[in-house]
Amino acid sequence: MHLARMFDGEIVSCDALQVYRGMDIGTAKATPSERQAVPHHMLDLQDPGEDFSAGDYQRLARQALDGIRRRGRIPFVVGGTGLYLRALLLGLFEGPGRRKELRERMQKISRSRKAASLHRILLRADPISAGRISVADTARIIRALEVYFLTGKPISWWHNQPAQRLAGFRWLKLGIHWPRELLYQRINARANAMFERGLIEEVRKLLDKFPRDCNAFKAIGYRQVSDYFANKLGFEQTIEEVQRQSRRYAKRQLTWFRADPEIVWLDGASGETSLTLEASAAVHTFIESSRLHG
Repeated sequence: MHLARMFDGEIVSCDALQVYRGMDIGTAKATPSERQAVPHHMLDLQDPGEDFSAGDYQRLARQALDGIRRRGRIPFVVGGTGLYLRALLLGLFEGPGRRKELRERMQKISRSRKAASLHRILLRADPISAGRISVADTARIIRALEVYFLTGKPISWWHNQPAQRLAGFRWLKLGIHWPRELLYQRINARANAMFERGLIEEVRKLLDKFPRDCNAFKAIGYRQVSDYFANKLGFEQTIEEVQRQSRRYAKRQLTWFRADPEIVWLDGASGETSLTLEASAAVHTFIESSRLHG
């Protein structure tokens, strides 16, 4: 927020869950006042029961970037979904559009014979993808089969084709490094704050509208509270499980982003003022360098 205000920017969310309406507290979505202060994009695009892929993100986020550039402003892409960031910058196979009738047939098979039956079909059609996709990941199995049936080629083949990189932009990647103990303290505090802000009621409203097997209830926080309503977890257990799963996810994120040599790491432990100054200086230097290079 500080950088966007300082450099006349707009924020583009890079979070796989903030695209869903009604999932505000558990995804730490920007508040209405924050959105009023700085324009935000890629929020509230779909209902939680609808599919949204990295290919969808690539297409819509690139449109958002083009709009920001036309307005003469600077986009700040913010979030932790590494696959979405890779799709935005480096491109990703989008594949054919979704076919409702085909998907409904496969979903019916999944419900009547369980997801394992679809996975066996995928194993015959595309053994490479079947080896990468969990038997329980029905959404990805259906998408892989959909691509195969509509194109005659496995999705693993399409993923190996040259992707269309983001054109017309230079980018600076900033990451914040936190000492592990401090990071885990922040994660635990964030989970507590989510419950204090009303996560239980948010999930209750979603359960009133959408089935338990929809995208919303696969997400950290939402899945655990859903289990709480199903009497699978006590209240304190629910909070502890959200904290534990969030810490595990943070470790996976760090593994992903530490493999990216383009990221400039800032020291979170230096304090908010120092961190802000360091980030501001990095952005200023980058912008000036970009102007010199046209």
